[in-house]
Amino acid sequence: MSLKKSHIILLLLLALVLGFAGAYMGVQLADQGGNSEESIEQGEETSPSSDQISGTELGKVEQAFSLIKDNYLEEVEDKQLVEGAIQGMLSTLEDPYSSYMDVDTMAQFNEQIESSFEGIGAEVSMVNNMVTIVAPIKDSPAEKAGLRPNDQVLSVDGESVEGLDLNEAVAKIRGEKGSEVVLEIQRPGASEAFDMTIVRDTIPLETVYNSIEEIDGKKTGVLEVTNFSEHTAQEFSEQLKTLEEEGIEGLVIDVRGNPGGLLTAVEEMLKEFVPEDMPYLQIEDRDGKKTPYFSELDEKKDYPISVVIDEGSASASEILAVAMKEMGYDIVGQKSFGKGTVQQAVPMGDGSSIKLTFYKWLSPDGESVHEKGIEPTVEVKQADYFYTNPIQIEDPLAYDQTDDKIENVQIMLDGLGYEPGRTDGYFSEETVSAVNNFQEDNELDVTGKVDEETAGLIEAQIVDKIRNGEDDKQLEKALEELYE
Repeated sequence: MSLKKSHIILLLLLALVLGFAGAYMGVQLADQGGNSEESIEQGEETSPSSDQISGTELGKVEQAFSLIKDNYLEEVEDKQLVEGAIQGMLSTLEDPYSSYMDVDTMAQFNEQIESSFEGIGAEVSMVNNMVTIVAPIKDSPAEKAGLRPNDQVLSVDGESVEGLDLNEAVAKIRGEKGSEVVLEIQRPGASEAFDMTIVRDTIPLETVYNSIEEIDGKKTGVLEVTNFSEHTAQEFSEQLKTLEEEGIEGLVIDVRGNPGGLLTAVEEMLKEFVPEDMPYLQIEDRDGKKTPYFSELDEKKDYPISVVIDEGSASASEILAVAMKEMGYDIVGQKSFGKGTVQQAVPMGDGSSIKLTFYKWLSPDGESVHEKGIEPTVEVKQADYFYTNPIQIEDPLAYDQTDDKIENVQIMLDGLGYEPGRTDGYFSEETVSAVNNFQEDNELDVTGKVDEETAGLIEAQIVDKIRNGEDDKQLEKALEELYE
């Protein structure tokens, strides 16, 4: 092997180190180019240098590169080995949020942050080496199909995702508008995995929605934030101003199912609520140095506020929620996801990037929620039917049978206003009557048995009821708590 070829890996690894040096000296540069998941202004830092890596260690990498190039059974491209080396280094960090993004993945990442993209519309993460749904995006195919936070993806179109990194798994799930993808899902609490067919679509990133509710004669604003994207802070500010001009006397901020996004977005939003006498956020670097960040706000709002969270509220959502909690506002719902680190996408010069964890973020009081989540001040679960699983059956479910699937059907029927008599999985006479009534109301053959058609319609009506916001106990409680 020639000297030039044998030093390719050495030169590329040095370029990798130098790439980090440039990014570390000015973290905002990548953010201005739209490449940052989360960023915050930082002072100048000492950059890492190539002499931190001994010649012996780099020589070992070079030796492995040469060994594979010269002797492996099949021909291997230099690029394949270099990218594999980078991915290998990142995998040793055991950090699901640090990853290598090739040119194609980087383009998709920028689309998701900046405007819209095509796919199923769900934020995913690696949790215990499993591809896990953090949250489906509002009005996305994933939400309409019934994907939920903490669902684990076992396979995509029949191919296992075991052993893939997060970017590789996401690349399999995403695809062109109109195409179908079949995900095999393992849901916590479900005894068996099930398949979910989702039709991909364009996912617009409209991220803030507002409404006004009348509570005991008081106008109450509701701001739902579904993602922290490039324009979220501006949308939020404009819609908050509109609500205040309407004369609201209280406000609910709903970040359920919001997987996070740009740190700069949630910073700007918190500056609307957190007064200058307390930090809205602290950032901790690798050396344990904590830097607090403050607004220029004179005083807090003169109306009560509550925040609604759930297990799909992550990252920037948690930054907002914990800051409001430590200001004394109620947090309603269920414990949040627990992501307390800050990533920066560092350009590698060829269109690819490394997304690396640079910092921890802390609450105003200096507490970390990483892998712990935020406990609500008012814990509220939704109705049982919110947590049911898709019904997949081969043979009809019928009288006198006992099965977990029957329990699932009974909970759904109860949620739809039919009375199955019990919800323990035994197909009783009362359950037969409830199925008969459902079939009659929906112009199906009245058999008293749950066949594939009946099961599909029961499930579809439950999904519609959840998406339409009916019986939303968490939001109802958040509104109720405002004026107590």
